[in-house]
Amino acid sequence: MNDRKIILGVIIMITFATTVSATPILQHSAYAKADILWRKAPPAITGDNVYVAWWSNKTGNDEVMFRASTDKGQTFGDKINLSNTTNADSTRTEIAADGGNVVVTWWETNKTSDTPVMKVSTDGGKTFGPLLKLATNGTLGTGEAKPLLP
Repeated sequence: MNDRKIILGVIIMITFATTVSATPILQHSAYAKADILWRKAPPAITGDNVYVAWWSNKTGNDEVMFRASTDKGQTFGDKINLSNTTNADSTRTEIAADGGNVVVTWWETNKTSDTPVMKVSTDGGKTFGPLLKLATNGTLGTGEAKPLLP
């Protein structure tokens, strides 16, 4: 009788693992739910500037938020919603900075896609350029004849 329970358990695990690995969106959903348990917001620090980006679900879907400090983290400016999407969850945020240049990347996920995106600031996080979809083929840019970073 114990052998039957073990075999049944193995069959259930194999069936579940096959379904999850064969369905990327399900696999991501399982990852995202586990991710919630250890959300992180590592800062990017350059000089006296401290930049932080994270994702939050206060609006019913995950959004990427950003804040900047120019006094070594003593105070922070207003929160900025970088993703501001209604048709996708924005998660898995990463941030990097050098001087006043800040790059924030994240993933936009809905039922049919999981797309890496980014926004760039060249003024210490006061403003950000357009959303750039990193998985798109061809040249990425702002459409203007200037580089993303100086």
